[in-house]
Amino acid sequence: MADQLTLLAHAARGGDARALDAFVTASYQDVWRLCASLVDDQAADDLVQETFLRITTALRRFRGDASARTWVLAIARRVCIDELRARTKQRRRDAALAADRGTPVSAPDSDLAVRDLLSHLDVDRRTAFVLTQLFRLSYDEAARICECPTGTIRSRVARARDDLIRLTSDTATTHRVSQPERP
Repeated sequence: MADQLTLLAHAARGGDARALDAFVTASYQDVWRLCASLVDDQAADDLVQETFLRITTALRRFRGDASARTWVLAIARRVCIDELRARTKQRRRDAALAADRGTPVSAPDSDLAVRDLLSHLDVDRRTAFVLTQLFRLSYDEAARICECPTGTIRSRVARARDDLIRLTSDTATTHRVSQPERP
């Protein structure tokens, strides 16, 4: 039996404007959280808008092979990946321009320690970790969203955990070493 979000997606696909509004409202928070987790809070609103633009365009092709939540999060993931790729290209251009001018490139400030830790993860590992650990999706659902085998998701989550443990232990060691000794 289909969940409520999937039923709304089918109704919206059929042209029901109220169902479309309810569908967007019901899925908005998950999409925003994923965009904020994969990219950042400041870009999340714009990424959510882009996601729902893509969703409304693609809604007529929604078949319901997976739940609507899985489908929506897969589209949001693709939007985030596109944004991260664009940012990487822009950073490379900025770094090359700064190198030509002989000016140093400054790193962006991070507002939260957790977000900073997650940002150090490879995007595939971060996505798998966020979907399974923060969104509490099953490994199978995350695999459908990421368009890869379930075993790959399991591996990415395990490696992300290892990376996070290493990053937090590196941070703890740095803080212990940098603190002045007490007389």
